[in-house]
Order: sequence, then C-alpha cells, then structure tokens
Amino acid sequence: MSANEAYGCYQAGEYAEAMALWLPLAEAGDAEAQAWIGSLYENGHGVEPDAKAAFQWYLRSAEGGNRLSQNNVGAMYGLGRGVAQNYAEAARWLEAAAEQGDAYAMFNLAVLLGKGKGVPQDMDRAMHWYRCAASLGHAASQARLGYLLSGNDGVEKDRVEAFAWLTLASTHGAGHALAMLEPVLEQMSVEEKQAAQSRLAEIQRGFAVSRQTSARA
Repeated sequence: MSANEAYGCYQAGEYAEAMALWLPLAEAGDAEAQAWIGSLYENGHGVEPDAKAAFQWYLRSAEGGNRLSQNNVGAMYGLGRGVAQNYAEAARWLEAAAEQGDAYAMFNLAVLLGKGKGVPQDMDRAMHWYRCAASLGHAASQARLGYLLSGNDGVEKDRVEAFAWLTLASTHGAGHALAMLEPVLEQMSVEEKQAAQSRLAEIQRGFAVSRQTSARA
C-alpha cells in the first residue's frame, strides 16, 4: 500500500510525504520507488533540487532494470548533469532503455549515433532507432526521420517517406515539421504525392492497430 499512498501524495502535491513513503521502498531496492526519489530530487519537489542525488537514485533504479531511469541516466551522462559528462556511458544506458522499448531513449541514442558521440558514427543504426521511436508516436523522431529522408546528412532521399513522417510529426505537435514539409511537397510529382498519401494512411492504420492491441492488453 505504501507505493500507492506515495503516488497519491505525489498527485496531491504533498511531495515531502511522498518522499517519506517512497524512501523505505527505495532503500529496500524497489527500482520504481528509486526512480520517483530521483525525480523528486531532480525537480526539487519536497526537497532542494540536487542533480547529483537525482543521478545516484536514477542510477540505482537503472541498475535494477527500470527503463525510464536508464534513459534518465543516459541523458544526464550526455548533458553532464549531476555527473561528469561521458558520452560512452550515455550511449550504453540509452541503448539499454531503447532495447526495452523507451521511445525517448531511442531518440537520444539515435542523436548520439548520428553525431558519433560516445559511439562510432553510424547513420544506419541512427535511422533504425529514429524509425523505432517514430513508429511509437514520438513526434521529434518523426520530424527528424522526415528531415533525414528529405536527403540530408548523407541519407538517401525518399520523398514519399519524408512526406509521411513529416506530416505525422506536424499532427503530433512538432510545429517545425510543417516548414520542412513545404520544400518536399514542391519537389514531388503527382504520382509521388499519391504514393505518399497511401504510405501515410498505412502508417496511421498501424498506429490504430497498436492502440487497439494496447487497450485489450
């Protein structure tokens, strides 16, 4: 019951009470409770903001297999926030979270792979993770995928795919995707536009099936 009570306190803005309830669970090795303690320290809820303490709690949680904490640890290593900057460690933890299906980690890992930070530069692997995250509805990944498929950063141009992903990104809140979409449309033939609409519908059907499957689970 303590975990539920802690979450109830958190939702009510009673952060100090939530901390008091989560802390014994976290000390006992509960990875989810450790992640919440990390979040409280990171955001200064119920305690003074402390990036180093946040990192340590996230790390304990990540080592326990919590994918959200693995992404947070990777992001903090990448930013040098609460810990010395280390892109290799950032990539290691982001990949662990990405393998567990975390879309944010997939995006962050793809950025490192595209830039060759902490890992050898590998645009094929970067594109793989952008696609995985985009397929999970991650708007920034959809926008980035569309941008790259427009023929940028050495990626082979595919206007049909670029149109589909940029359109999705714009509908999911990535406003800058519209600006990237305009020059793609200007270059497309009538046949390409028809194919792009079909591809967009195909992706959207995939999202609908995924939502239905999740609802039944």
